[in-house]
Amino acid sequence: MATTLHPHEDDIPDIADGPGDGDPGNDGQSFRQPPNNLEAEMGLLGAVLENNRAYERISEFMRPEHFFDPLHGRIYDACSKLIERGQQANPTTLKHVFDTEEFESIGGHRYLAELAGATFAIINAVDYGRLIYDLYLRRQLIELGTDVVNLAFSHDPEDSAMRQVEGAEQYLYDLATNGDYEGGFQSFAESIKDAVDLAAIAFNRDGALGGVPTKFRQLDLLLGGLHKSDLIILAGRPAMGKTALATNIAFNVANLTDTIVDEEGNETPVDDPVVGFFSLEMSAEQLAARILAEGAQIASDKIRKGELNQTEFDRLVQTSQRLQKAPLYIDDTPALTVSALRTRARRLKRQHGLGLIVVDYLQLLQGSAGSREQNRVQEISEITRGLKTLAKELEVPVIALSQLSRAVEQREDKRPQLADLRESGSIEQDADVVMFIYRDEYYMQRMEPARKATDTGESFNQTYSLWEDNMSEVRGMAEVIIAKQRHGPTGTVKLRFHPEATKFDNLEDDDDYGDPRDAGGAPPPGDIPF
Repeated sequence: MATTLHPHEDDIPDIADGPGDGDPGNDGQSFRQPPNNLEAEMGLLGAVLENNRAYERISEFMRPEHFFDPLHGRIYDACSKLIERGQQANPTTLKHVFDTEEFESIGGHRYLAELAGATFAIINAVDYGRLIYDLYLRRQLIELGTDVVNLAFSHDPEDSAMRQVEGAEQYLYDLATNGDYEGGFQSFAESIKDAVDLAAIAFNRDGALGGVPTKFRQLDLLLGGLHKSDLIILAGRPAMGKTALATNIAFNVANLTDTIVDEEGNETPVDDPVVGFFSLEMSAEQLAARILAEGAQIASDKIRKGELNQTEFDRLVQTSQRLQKAPLYIDDTPALTVSALRTRARRLKRQHGLGLIVVDYLQLLQGSAGSREQNRVQEISEITRGLKTLAKELEVPVIALSQLSRAVEQREDKRPQLADLRESGSIEQDADVVMFIYRDEYYMQRMEPARKATDTGESFNQTYSLWEDNMSEVRGMAEVIIAKQRHGPTGTVKLRFHPEATKFDNLEDDDDYGDPRDAGGAPPPGDIPF
């Protein structure tokens, strides 16, 4: 490599000593230079100036701040601006990017010409870039370590140790992904192969589902299971059963006992997927009690009040012993930030694996401090984008529960619509699937006739009899309305709801409603193909 004169060469330590080496004198006290390689920086800039095509090889991961010498960063930034505009970047054109004083501060035309005239091969540009980026990461790690030490010595009561740990993990993750130069395009042939592999898994799986089964037959038929990288919004008004349905799905997924059938017909059991449940509204004990009531088929209020007979108590104990083996993990930290949620989800996948994430519920999450200072709509947008990014990053489905606006209550038909989502723009846009839970029984119950003084006995009895007939048709019935599905049809799924056990279940065969994929989402009566 040809030697060039750096404009501040007198200030540069001898890089032959290597990064971290300093003056060995001064009574054995050495000053440790931050990791850097100025020759590699000069080599990279020389390759770009000599042939602008070198920029295409490194532009995906290299940024001006990655250079140790800020002057080199300014030169790289100026080259980037010219090349991105389709112009040539060379010592002559760069002169017009800087003002006179700034141009002289970077060494002027002489230093740029020496960089461009040095014999640097374009093929070495990526190697130079990776070395510079690696050294940048090392400097950032040193800075992070210093910050961690200083923060740990602080006495701010609001800056807890766990918050510091989560902040350090988030910073480390950002370092690991923001400049990842291993990403980029993949050929269509590779994408086709991945798609065929997914279809093969669905074909060989018992039940022919490509995603994680929910164990609700019609829902699985319509969605094809819960698919990797999907953000699924489950919304509904209070008392509709959002949390109950979410816990039912989480419980079913954690107890799949699924099988894969190979070409010879041999069945191989599949490990139950690990479920991470972020409960921002209920405590872990309350959530566990709900799941226990569902599994034991005992009313949750009887468990809470201790109104159990010996048979029910024995069944409760047996169910609890069985459920203890389920790979279901609950985090009930209140007011969790979306960045902290991402950190904990990554940690869970690293330690135990992960097959599904459930968040109850979206509006209780917090965005970054910057988004909170702006407005709630922007904060929700940041949260939904963060959850969608998390689903893609960890390659798991994410179910996020959401509230609905009160506009539903003002309509005669109270079935939810996409416009009823609170801050609906960002939620509807980022979600792959939007599901609404609706129970007509809830509203019908509130319409129970009250006898008035003017009512005759016969007229009131007729009115009450009509109400009872209507109630009998909707009692225990629930609808899951698929209002949006990015990869498939929309429709309505009918489920049975047991309020005493806060449990949803498949409809019995005699009151099934056929294939939910039929037109209009209101399938005609018929046998379901299972």
